[in-house]
Amino acid sequence: MAEPELGSRFQRRFLAARQLRSFPWAELEQNLRARPGSPLLVGILQKTVLHPLCVKYPPSTKYRRCFLTELIKKHESTAAEPLDELYDALADILNEEESTHGYKNYLLPTGECITLSESVAIISGGTTGLVTWDAALHLAEWAIENSLVFSNRTILELGSGIGFTGIAICKTCNPKAYIFSDYHHCVLKQLTENIRLNGFALEPETTRHIQMEPQGQETEATNYQKPKLVVSELDWGSVTEKQLLDLCPDVVVAADVVYDPEITLTLIGMLQKLSAFRADRKPPEVYIAFTVRNPDTYHLFQAELDKVGIGWQIIPAHSNSIFLYDVQPNVTILQLFI
Repeated sequence: MAEPELGSRFQRRFLAARQLRSFPWAELEQNLRARPGSPLLVGILQKTVLHPLCVKYPPSTKYRRCFLTELIKKHESTAAEPLDELYDALADILNEEESTHGYKNYLLPTGECITLSESVAIISGGTTGLVTWDAALHLAEWAIENSLVFSNRTILELGSGIGFTGIAICKTCNPKAYIFSDYHHCVLKQLTENIRLNGFALEPETTRHIQMEPQGQETEATNYQKPKLVVSELDWGSVTEKQLLDLCPDVVVAADVVYDPEITLTLIGMLQKLSAFRADRKPPEVYIAFTVRNPDTYHLFQAELDKVGIGWQIIPAHSNSIFLYDVQPNVTILQLFI
């Protein structure tokens, strides 16, 4: 009874290229020793390396090679007959050139998938924005559980990176419009590619100054329709109040943008500009998710918010674990009142 579920756990981790140490290897070995002749390994192979998603959008060459090597080790440790399928798959990968990019495929509760192309290196092109960080996964999980916050509303995401959180919200929460934003040119290029990779079309782009529709009467969200999507080059330090007002966001989100004191202060300065909304409109709701790596940076952010009169509260932990099933990250989501 446990085998299909075990195969699915391997599949979700592998397709999203999660760290290999997070896989249930001990449980696999236990199952192989208990039933040495079972088709479990072939089933896992079909759900991972040979899965159509992996064939079309594969994780990096190195990742697949390491995964198969570990799978073969577990098989050989049981002294079972060699499995040609495992060695054939490894031989195919050994013939490939090493890749600087790989794909990650995240399975959604709806049955859909988010596919991202991202850099193999944590720092690439002088930026850390070309990989997906756990805070983005955490924020997306919370958004899926609280989809009414985003339904039929205009969302502005700050520091979108390569697009995971925004694409997840666009696929599951039915926003009216979604404005992805970042500043680094390599990140904006990869972000645009990933948005299109997931079946979305972008609105005609006008860099920095982007006019959205005026906020008049809300249209009824009766049937699901694809939101209007825009990618904006946004420099937090130089953006003006008018440029932010023209975006007309109802909700502002950001993930993993609080990691450096200097950047934190620039972010707060931009949030103050966002708070200068016209009297006839409510200021946007703001949700920021971040991994607490350095408690001092976290406390500085809270202290600076207090200093400028921006209220905040910690959002209670959500119950679902759609993407972060293998770890318990030290991620906090703050709601800000600007």
